Amino acid sequence: MLTSELALPAPVLLVEDEPLVRRRIESLLLQLGYQTDALVHAASLAEARACLAGQPVALALVDLGLPDGNGIDLIAEMHAADPALAILVISAWSTEDAILSALRAGATGYVLKERDDMEVALSIRSVLRGGAPIDPFVARRIIEELRPRPAEQATPETGEILSPRESQILRLVAEGLGNREIAEQLFLSRYTVECHIKHIYRKLAVSSRTRAIHAARSRGLLD
Repeated sequence: MLTSELALPAPVLLVEDEPLVRRRIESLLLQLGYQTDALVHAASLAEARACLAGQPVALALVDLGLPDGNGIDLIAEMHAADPALAILVISAWSTEDAILSALRAGATGYVLKERDDMEVALSIRSVLRGGAPIDPFVARRIIEELRPRPAEQATPETGEILSPRESQILRLVAEGLGNREIAEQLFLSRYTVECHIKHIYRKLAVSSRTRAIHAARSRGLLD
C-alpha cells in the first residue's frame, strides 16, 4: 500500500531532534521508496539552515519544537525562498496558535506525532501527490477558530478584570512577541507565561491571540 507508484522528489529535509522519532519517520520514507542518500537530517534550526544553504530540497518534514527555536521560523524562511516547496509539519504541538501559525507561515500540511505510522505515512503520501493533509484534530481546531463567537462581544464580568501582569503580557502579545520571547523579557518561565495567557483567554472569552488582541482593543484595554 505504501509503495504504490509515487513521484519521489528528492532530497528530503527531515528536521527532527528526537532520535527515535527521526528513525521512525526515516523508516516510513524508506517504505515509500526513498533511498537513504536522498534523506537529509537536521536536529536544529542551525543545522537545517546550513543544509539549505548547501543544497535546495524538494520536500521538508519539520518539527516545531527544536532545541534552538521554533520550526515555524524555518517554515517561513523556506516558504519565502520557494513558495512551491511542500512542507509537512510533524509535531507534538497541538495548540491553536502553533497550528495556525505554521499554516500561515507556509506549511502545506500538519500531522500530529501521536498518530500511528499508517496515518503519518498517508499524510506524507498526500503531500507527495500534491495534497494538503490536515490532521483531523487540527482540522477541528481550524473550524472552531473560524466559527463566530457571539460571547466574545460580552464585557468581562465583575471580578474578571485583567491583573497588572496579565495586562503586561497582553501588551507584549499585541506587539507580536511569542511566549518564549515574553518569558525572556519578563524573566518568567515559558509555562508561567502560558498560564497567564490562558487566564487572559478565559477572562476575555476568547480562544486565540488574535481574538484576545481584538477583544482587548474593543474594550479599551490596549492603547
